Amino acid sequence: MLADAGSSKLKMSKPVWYQAIGKYAYSDLSIHTVQQEYPYWITLVLAVVAAGFMVRIFILFHDCCHGSFFASRRTNTILGYVSGILTFTPFADWRHAHNLHHATAGDLDRRGVGDIWTMTTAEYLAAPPRKRLVYRIYRNPFVLFGPGAALLFLFFQRFATKGAGKRERRSVFLTNVALLVIVGTASLTIGFQTYLLIQLPVILIGASLGLWLFYIQHQFESVYWSRHESWDPMKVALEGSSYFKLPTILQWFTGNIGLHHIHHVRPSIPNYNLQRCHDDTPAFHAIKPVTIRTSIKSLGLALYDEKQQKLISFRSLAALATR
Repeated sequence: MLADAGSSKLKMSKPVWYQAIGKYAYSDLSIHTVQQEYPYWITLVLAVVAAGFMVRIFILFHDCCHGSFFASRRTNTILGYVSGILTFTPFADWRHAHNLHHATAGDLDRRGVGDIWTMTTAEYLAAPPRKRLVYRIYRNPFVLFGPGAALLFLFFQRFATKGAGKRERRSVFLTNVALLVIVGTASLTIGFQTYLLIQLPVILIGASLGLWLFYIQHQFESVYWSRHESWDPMKVALEGSSYFKLPTILQWFTGNIGLHHIHHVRPSIPNYNLQRCHDDTPAFHAIKPVTIRTSIKSLGLALYDEKQQKLISFRSLAALATR
């Protein structure tokens, strides 16, 4: 079933452009609300919906990075660059970092590329006060999913990642140029202030939602992590990647990416086949899902305890220290 799901690639581009049309239809409405000086909260409501489309476009971009959305590698690359521009993300550079994430996820000895900064309890206790403070600030949800998400998409992704090659650096350059052209064209047509009032909330909300999805995929209490010598890629997929079960409408906007355990088992399966793969594979039915309610509890988890083999909170670490 996994092989069949991975080999069944979409051959029609209509669903792709539907997402972009949906997003920019709301942008047109937003332009009208700003120029006609409607209450700004109306624009913000539209921005939430547009951000949902942005998240879905990013999932299509993600599939293109794996070469899984279309059967054609060239078509995946073309759509990857276009959808990357729409989501402020350079295609080849992000693909490089994301492939490293798949190769190192759950490996305590190979952290630092394409993941959320996670320290072990031993590392945290051995760290100097300044590093502890920086880490606590970084792991604060209001920082991580607020300024952190904004900086990631608006600033850090304007530069190539460490170790990037010529192709990756070129994708960053091309994406940045395309974004400058878009901003310049918008400034000459609807005005820079109007563009900013519309685009900024969309990218901020979309970035926060996208980072939240990525966070919950590998940050939950029973998540599998191990040292490199005992690292098991299948355990990483089934125990180190979550099954984030969402309501139907949210599952559509997030492109089935909540079925992340299946994605890590076989990254070549496109998002539109993940649910069918789950339904047709009995082994996946035993995976305990993470729900919206249980995912909120993960916000308080910040350190990996190698002895207990689970993520714990700063409060739990303090309690252990007093015993």
